[in-house]
Amino acid sequence: MTIEMLWEQDDPDEVLRNRFGFADTASVADWVTAAVERHWGVRVGPPERVVISDGNALAWIRSADQRLLLKWSVVPDRFPRLALAAELTARLGAQGLPVSAPVTTLAGGVQVADAGVSMGLQRVIEGAHLDVEDADQVRAAGATLARLHDALRSSPVSDLQHEVLSPPAPLTAQISGWLASESSTLSPRARDVFRQLLDRMPPELPPVQIVHGDYRAANILCAGTEVVGVLDFEELRRDHRIVELARSAVMLGTLFRDWGPVGVSVREQFLDGYRAVHAMTNEELRWWPVLVCWFSLALVPPGDDPNGWGPAATEQLEHAAAQLRG
Repeated sequence: MTIEMLWEQDDPDEVLRNRFGFADTASVADWVTAAVERHWGVRVGPPERVVISDGNALAWIRSADQRLLLKWSVVPDRFPRLALAAELTARLGAQGLPVSAPVTTLAGGVQVADAGVSMGLQRVIEGAHLDVEDADQVRAAGATLARLHDALRSSPVSDLQHEVLSPPAPLTAQISGWLASESSTLSPRARDVFRQLLDRMPPELPPVQIVHGDYRAANILCAGTEVVGVLDFEELRRDHRIVELARSAVMLGTLFRDWGPVGVSVREQFLDGYRAVHAMTNEELRWWPVLVCWFSLALVPPGDDPNGWGPAATEQLEHAAAQLRG
């Protein structure tokens, strides 16, 4: 069994002890196999692999006829969000959408909270992470996001949604606040150009709804030109569809480390795939270049920029200004 960190540089054995309370790899293996049998009635072998991210962990396990994934968290503040994510993912899976739907427990639930741990069990989806160099995959990813948005918008509203998901601040207020913040890395000229773009935006957009929250290559599995799995709904939020579409277009190529930007053509392919499924309003289309610009600029790191976010953001700023002038 291998134990590894998803993105942190900490020693995984120390993290197992200090964050999760396991003395060694044998104890985590025993806990995983016992938890799956107790709550799901499935006998599995020891984990093949355990990956840790912050206060969350994933264990790949195998039963007699299938590969499974146990995901658990030891961060109590996240438990209501995890329960909501499992509830919504189960609904999406029942509609035939390509999500990693949770396996139902013996008690009929989809997420278990037990002894300070929240856990869910899924079936492993075989596929490779989205390749942003493959135009067909990129368009399929856009189309899949549109279908997810349609399904999430029509999903029944539960009390848990109101508890977990707060509505966002008005979009112009969010961006203006970011522009005024000390953390902004914009040059004076870039700030002026971007403010001029923002001043020309329509005040109204379609209502906010639940969105995925982290739709990018790390969470999109493909087989050939088909999207076969959308993973990790734990960052779901309420937002405008166009905001998620733009954020995802900017971050589409990011995996786990050494994130880098994608080119304009990739973002346009992604948008084309989305629009093939869901028609967008004129207001949304006017916001698109400005939102892509905002997220591009927000990802420029202070100091060293080894992955080229700065030049990509400058290119997008000029592209957005040219589009609106035209």
